[in-house]
Amino acid sequence: MPESAPKYDLILRGGWVIDPANGHDGVMDIAIAGGKIAAVDSRLAGASAKKEVDVSGLHVTPGLIDLHAHFYGGGGGFKDFEMNPDMYGLPNGTTTVVDAGGAGWTNYGGFIDKVVHAFRVRVLGLLNICANGMYTHHENDPKSLMPEDCARTIRENPGVFVGVKTAHYMQPDYASVDAAVKAGDLAGVPVMMDSWPSEVRQYPDMILKHLRPGDIHTHFYAQQFPWLGPDRKVAAYMWQARKRGVIFDVGHGGGSFWFRIAAPAIEQGFGPDTISTDAHSTSLYMPRATMPVTISKLLCLGMPLQEAIDRSTRVPAKVIGRSDIGTLSVGAEADVAVFELERGKFGYVDSGGARMDGDSRLSCMMTLRAGAVLYDREGLTRPDYRTLGDYKRAD
Repeated sequence: MPESAPKYDLILRGGWVIDPANGHDGVMDIAIAGGKIAAVDSRLAGASAKKEVDVSGLHVTPGLIDLHAHFYGGGGGFKDFEMNPDMYGLPNGTTTVVDAGGAGWTNYGGFIDKVVHAFRVRVLGLLNICANGMYTHHENDPKSLMPEDCARTIRENPGVFVGVKTAHYMQPDYASVDAAVKAGDLAGVPVMMDSWPSEVRQYPDMILKHLRPGDIHTHFYAQQFPWLGPDRKVAAYMWQARKRGVIFDVGHGGGSFWFRIAAPAIEQGFGPDTISTDAHSTSLYMPRATMPVTISKLLCLGMPLQEAIDRSTRVPAKVIGRSDIGTLSVGAEADVAVFELERGKFGYVDSGGARMDGDSRLSCMMTLRAGAVLYDREGLTRPDYRTLGDYKRAD
């Protein structure tokens, strides 16, 4: 009697699965078929697949979501900061990236054509409240703030834009933040704010009176925000803002993650709601702001791995209203990351040029996007060359 066809395309066997959306935290097998998660269970021993991969000793998670990175400069002054989403995301276990404000409503078509449809990594967008996006780098002209047009563009492009971005506005008022919030109200999406405080634009007012519950303050471990007092205690208004639902996002980048701020805050229990990198072409070199490196820094500052994965998968997916990603739920697209958690002595650098010695390093071993293995650092899915016989390409 002929053998029955394998039930699955791929089974990842014996990895420690961390999937906060489904409460998984233990050794399990993951089966994939037709680009979807087909089964997640500790009892798949008898199941067959076209390919089986031993990932024991490694951690298996949903593909990470980077809520704040840069891939589109609008063709102008921010263009030199652009990155290739696949070259950035796949070696870092990151299967979904959110371009944070590169496009505005006047030039979003280039973002869709040149970025969203051009790569394997899933690219979503926060539409800039500035009409031209980051074309001039600093979105500093009040005349360019057009919330109705911004909201209309978001509504007309469902599945592409998941929020509004306000950034780099240096006028002494709240016009950019308020316009972004108005657009967010009209389109039914959250706002991400990157705004320096000033004598007129007070930081507590921004997060308590101008942002809504569900809106995101990125870069909150940066030096410019005055929420650590002289005693290095977290200000009471920060706890109040968190209680009312403001989302605090890392947004590491080249200038916005300082150990001298993050360390005392995390020690007091004020960790990030979401982990993101603000990665762009320069911050990848120093201070090496990728998702695994940023997570590693947080691990060394005391955050448990399970919590870090939660804030890199389930929580950002919830914030942007995309419950279909950041999960290993059966039926979801098989976006999967496999990581090695190393213990030893490692050095990390923050955005202020300071060094920290840490005992943990998370590094990506494998990345699957919609069931396809697109990154495999050590060839775990590949056959041994000694078994191949004639010289030909291995399937």
